Amino acid sequence: MSVTRRTLLASVAFSGALGSLFAGSSRAVPPPRRGYGPLVPDPRGLLDLPAGFHYRVLSRAGDPLRSGEGPVPANCDGMAAFDAGSGRVRLVRNHENRTTAALRVPAARGLTYDPQALGGCTLLELDPAGAVTAERVALAGTAVNCAGGRTPWNTWLSCEETEDRAGTSGYTRDHGYVFEVDPADPHRSGAVPLTAMGRFAHEAVAVDPYRGTVYETEDAFTRPFGLFYRFLPARPLGGPGSLRAGGVLHAMRVPGLADLSVVDEPGAEFPVEWVPVPDPSAARTPVRFQDFGPGGITHAQKLEGCYWGDGGVHFVSSYARRLEGAPADHHGQVWFHDPRRSTIRLDVLFGPAADVQLPGDSPDNICLAPDGGLMVCEDGGGAQYVLGVTPDGEVYPMARNAQDIGRPGAPEWGEFAGVTFAPDGRTMYVNAYAPGTTFAVTGPWH
Repeated sequence: MSVTRRTLLASVAFSGALGSLFAGSSRAVPPPRRGYGPLVPDPRGLLDLPAGFHYRVLSRAGDPLRSGEGPVPANCDGMAAFDAGSGRVRLVRNHENRTTAALRVPAARGLTYDPQALGGCTLLELDPAGAVTAERVALAGTAVNCAGGRTPWNTWLSCEETEDRAGTSGYTRDHGYVFEVDPADPHRSGAVPLTAMGRFAHEAVAVDPYRGTVYETEDAFTRPFGLFYRFLPARPLGGPGSLRAGGVLHAMRVPGLADLSVVDEPGAEFPVEWVPVPDPSAARTPVRFQDFGPGGITHAQKLEGCYWGDGGVHFVSSYARRLEGAPADHHGQVWFHDPRRSTIRLDVLFGPAADVQLPGDSPDNICLAPDGGLMVCEDGGGAQYVLGVTPDGEVYPMARNAQDIGRPGAPEWGEFAGVTFAPDGRTMYVNAYAPGTTFAVTGPWH
């Protein structure tokens, strides 16, 4: 993200732009001033895209894994694409399975952490034409694998969004960790929890490719809300397996600001401090409940998407609600942390939207697009979109989940997750969380 883009985004509050672009889930979407034009209803009822764009269904929950290990697991979530050489791509995909999941990640020898946990990751391999040539388990026996993030050495960090201990929900081991997955050979990474990175309800991570610092978000929707963390590895940028060597975990404090939700001015900037986490293992007390000293610590409801770009880390607060204990309401924030200046800045503010059927609330997974803009997955009420944001701050619809999973007379659409781009920038991959579907989208990308 360029300085120009950041400056322009700082002046944008999404409520006005979204209100003019969208008229609700049952009405046509007017063409935006930028982007790729209005969405065209899909005759197959799967994915609405702008004219000229096409999708390929790569995988659907319940279909057989090509490895023969069992059916494709449910609840497709965070994802990343890796260059496999000669035009081939590897996709690592999380499955946010809880104890009630109907389609678990099959247990696999050497890749299973806790046989009683149903989540994990699967790995898809694509040929130069984009066809799936292999699909298999890459991590099993983990719980509620929500998002994560890629490393500079081309592995995937998969995050457990839970704090359940052994003996809870039938689990045989403690959960709430980050796991490293090597897409080139998952057996090289195995199923080893990176315990020094903390035990809490992880959502996403982003790695500083210059210093090796790992930033982590905590998705907590009840008080006390989650924290924003940094992990200083003992072996920064040490390559696959190096995060097992441990390190130091800190939580972010913004002096005088107890909760990020009260900030409603895009462009507002604050200094930050980093406070050592007293007990990253949360042996007796969950991290966000721990005593961080007289200055306290800064919380935020639903800290979710997290990625690295423009020399810093961007992270998302999906929403804040007074009715759930937040000091203020908002429909989504995107923040930027500049580690060189030790500051954070509110770049984007979603809402307030008067109608929950309108898209543009509850941003979740987020990534940089090849044109320097953003792609944002929605996880809110009503119709569910992948929204694009141009480098100069224009908002436009990129995709709509057309798969109705509701009851007769009460339509419902599942969230999007795991948006990511192929290494060459010509294909966007994204998951419909429910029904679990992985799409590859091609077309006239800018």
